[in-house]
Amino acid sequence: MSSIDKIASPSTAELFKQKGAGKPQEAGEGFADQLKSALEDVNTMQEKGDKAMADLATGQVKDLHQAAIAIGKAETSMKLMLEIRNKALNAYKELSRTQL
Repeated sequence: MSSIDKIASPSTAELFKQKGAGKPQEAGEGFADQLKSALEDVNTMQEKGDKAMADLATGQVKDLHQAAIAIGKAETSMKLMLEIRNKALNAYKELSRTQL
């Protein structure tokens, strides 16, 4: 039998070099951009879900399965966004209670 080499995970520094995260960035800029992008995605899914529901109500739906999927995605993305908001608010409240 041949010997098996030990599997080693890369260090954090190596991961940052691979992803190009070593570039200097202004504080909070990346997070704000990511948050804005996520909110735009949720808004887009909500618009598609609303259109699918309107098509269902008026009988103009061509594919019931696709309409149901669009509505489901809109509902799930809204629930996820609300949970993220709740977690962020709880974290903020916890930090504000911290005594310096």
